[in-house]
Amino acid sequence: INYKWNSKDNSNIIRASIGNGFRVANIFTEDHAALSGAREVEFDGELKPETSWNVNLNYVKKIITENSFITLDASAFYTHFDNRILPDYETNSNKIIYANLDGFSVSQGVSLNADILFTSGLSLNIGGTLMDVSVTEKNIRERQLLTESFSGVWSISYQFNNNFTLDYTGNLYGPMRLPLLGENDTRAANSTWYSIQNIQLSKKFTNSFE
Repeated sequence: INYKWNSKDNSNIIRASIGNGFRVANIFTEDHAALSGAREVEFDGELKPETSWNVNLNYVKKIITENSFITLDASAFYTHFDNRILPDYETNSNKIIYANLDGFSVSQGVSLNADILFTSGLSLNIGGTLMDVSVTEKNIRERQLLTESFSGVWSISYQFNNNFTLDYTGNLYGPMRLPLLGENDTRAANSTWYSIQNIQLSKKFTNSFE
């Protein structure tokens, strides 16, 4: 079920949705990285389809000034999973065991994105997402492995008058809970913050050559 409302000038837009989903996971295409390691892949029982309920709320605000066009986009989301198919890295350090979760999983969070376009040729796109992804089994709630609590992206672009364009893009990921090989594993239980960033300079000579 989806609902949308917008003001007459489209400067304010509200969207709300609620949905129910059923999905059969394909482990070998969705989690193919598991096959590249040294662990043995094992399935515990016959996997049942995952089911989920999700709720989303989104608000978009458009602002026009003399020198810029600004779009602000804010969202809140909540998804409740049953029969979630998750890899178990911790029961046996030599195996990855896939099974339906004997409990439930929740993914919830908020995100904010800002898109700003200046008449001078400068454009900015900055976004961030706070997430809480948890697994509850036998009344024990834990953060899901390999899921960050924060992620951010940005893109800064400037177009010069001589058809040169400079782009600076990047992303930032917060700590993730990592699978360890047991109590004697001396590695950290959580990853550190990390970021990937790129700078690109391009020159357009004609409509068909850049």
